[in-house]
Amino acid sequence: MNAISPAVQQTSNDEIDLVELFHSLWEQKLLITLVTLLVGMAAAAYAFLATPEYQVQSVLHPAPIKDLDTLNRTGVYELSPDVAMQRVGAALESYDSRLGYFRANQGLFESLRQPNRSLEQTFESFNQNAFKMLQPDPKKTDNLSAYVGIQLTYPKDVNGVALVNGLVEYAVQIERERVASDLEAVIKNRLNQLELQIAAGRASYEASKEVQIAKLLEADSLKRVELQDELKALRQQLKTRRDDRITQLDEAIRIAKALGISKPTTPSALGEGERAAQGSVIRTEINNQQIPLYFMGSEALDAERNALQQRRSDDFTEPRIAQIAKELQLLRHNRQVEVLNKRENEDLFLTNLAVWREEATRLRNLKVDVSSLKLVSIDQTAVEPSQPIKPKKALILALGLVLGGMLGLFIALLRNLIRRKPNAQLA
Repeated sequence: MNAISPAVQQTSNDEIDLVELFHSLWEQKLLITLVTLLVGMAAAAYAFLATPEYQVQSVLHPAPIKDLDTLNRTGVYELSPDVAMQRVGAALESYDSRLGYFRANQGLFESLRQPNRSLEQTFESFNQNAFKMLQPDPKKTDNLSAYVGIQLTYPKDVNGVALVNGLVEYAVQIERERVASDLEAVIKNRLNQLELQIAAGRASYEASKEVQIAKLLEADSLKRVELQDELKALRQQLKTRRDDRITQLDEAIRIAKALGISKPTTPSALGEGERAAQGSVIRTEINNQQIPLYFMGSEALDAERNALQQRRSDDFTEPRIAQIAKELQLLRHNRQVEVLNKRENEDLFLTNLAVWREEATRLRNLKVDVSSLKLVSIDQTAVEPSQPIKPKKALILALGLVLGGMLGLFIALLRNLIRRKPNAQLA
């Protein structure tokens, strides 16, 4: 029984202390209320005196395909609606683009100027804190369409609507200028490429023409040499044939003189001797063997030999020599080579020149009105907000009262603790 008594007494003391605590807090209810009201009034002062901040945004969607058809039909520059929207979004996010817009419209940022800070420094701080890019969450698969946007949080004195709409238009205009610059560069590069192709085509044509001329002249030279060799061989053959004939004639003349044959005769006539002709006699001789040459008689043979010895050329005896002379005469001038060398406008013979010139003319006359090109579809323009997003007065007041009450309770508890310590020391 003695062991249980202290525990019961301690429990009784704790219950008494808890009751006393509530009693002490009740006694300090005015203090708690006063602190709560003071903190609540401070929160109310901040809520009603703080500079309001507003928020506007503009959302862009890909432009319809028909709006970019004029550009894509050029055949030299392609831009899809999604890529065009991404490029405009990149321009909106670009610090350089925002700084360019700021420098072109400094009046919109004049109210942000702070003492001892340049307007550029003020814009630097404003750019870091005020702008926010809007994009679909890549982790979510329920996004119905692609979009890009920009959100601006700004103080009361700034014309946020004009700023956002102007920045969007400025970014679109920048991309239009870039598209125009890219298109001009692409057309210029294509024209340079066509000029290089034309120059290469001309060089190739000149080389091929020179090769063709060289082949023709080489073929003529080879043909000429072959004909000259054939002519020389034929003449040598004819000379050898003439010398052989003269040798035959010399031998036949010696035989004819030995036989006393001076006039042409036949073997049968030679056997009869010299007889006086009685009446008219017709003699026919049939002999399948060739009559020796000496039966022509020495006079005829000698005349033929003299003629052969006096001959200066045997060309007339061979028709092929005349044909060779004709071919050699024709080879003196290659008319095909002359025609190739006399071409005045050689561009007419380039295979793809007409196609290249047509493409170059089309590119030079290509006109695309980029200034009216619709790169994006503005789904939501910035409009004047109906109320500020900061400060949230109701929330601030509620938090002020809650924090004030908690602070009042803390002070009351602290006072109660301080009062109890001396009483505990006396006991």
